[in-house]
Amino acid sequence: MSLKDVTQPKINENASEGGATAGSISDSQNSDSWSFKKENYSKQLKSWPHTGRHILAHYDESSIVVYQAYKASIAEFAVQNQRFGGPHFSFDRMSWIKTSFMWMMYRSGWAQKDHQEHVLAIQISRKGFDAILSKAYTMMKQKAARLETKDIEVRLQWDPDHDPHGEKLTRKAIQLGLKGKTLLDFATTYICAIHDITDYVHEQYQVLETRGVQDLETPSEQIYIPGDPKICELLDLDVQDNSKS
Repeated sequence: MSLKDVTQPKINENASEGGATAGSISDSQNSDSWSFKKENYSKQLKSWPHTGRHILAHYDESSIVVYQAYKASIAEFAVQNQRFGGPHFSFDRMSWIKTSFMWMMYRSGWAQKDHQEHVLAIQISRKGFDAILSKAYTMMKQKAARLETKDIEVRLQWDPDHDPHGEKLTRKAIQLGLKGKTLLDFATTYICAIHDITDYVHEQYQVLETRGVQDLETPSEQIYIPGDPKICELLDLDVQDNSKS
């Protein structure tokens, strides 16, 4: 399967985007100096659930990393200003964030797709992330709550996670579409740091292509569980007793 042959998400992505256990997070802005913990992918795979809805993420006590892929003009503005904005970023369109590194690799074709040539690791506060989750609705949840689409600022999609070669897995990965005030808060308030990890992405893709998945290293990810049980219920999370919050 070609990593570039990926169907678009159900809602267009913004501007052509179309913990302590997860390692320390520094204030630097690129993958060369950003100190994030990496682990062997195959080793991590053994510790992850194979089925169910789970938030796999790179996080610490106060922050969590989400991923987006953009064209150069948006990514460069974001890294330089440590927020989103500028002439090429639209606050009028829904913008999608993902916590799964491998889902981001699938979606962007390892940063090889048009307008997704730069992968950003966006460190946001856990408080802000939980605030986003508390407003997340699937289409089914929206109908059950009798809410209008215009009233939904966070669209939740549970999509199949993917392996490094782009093949679907049984486990579901979370994808969150942001708009309105929630998008503005994410883009300007919740952010702790923005890192362009494109060089790291390309490096690991070469490892995958030349040495195989057995040598692939990816950001350390563990199951993230929001502190509020009501959020877990809203998201239909499959909560495991041995997971860390």
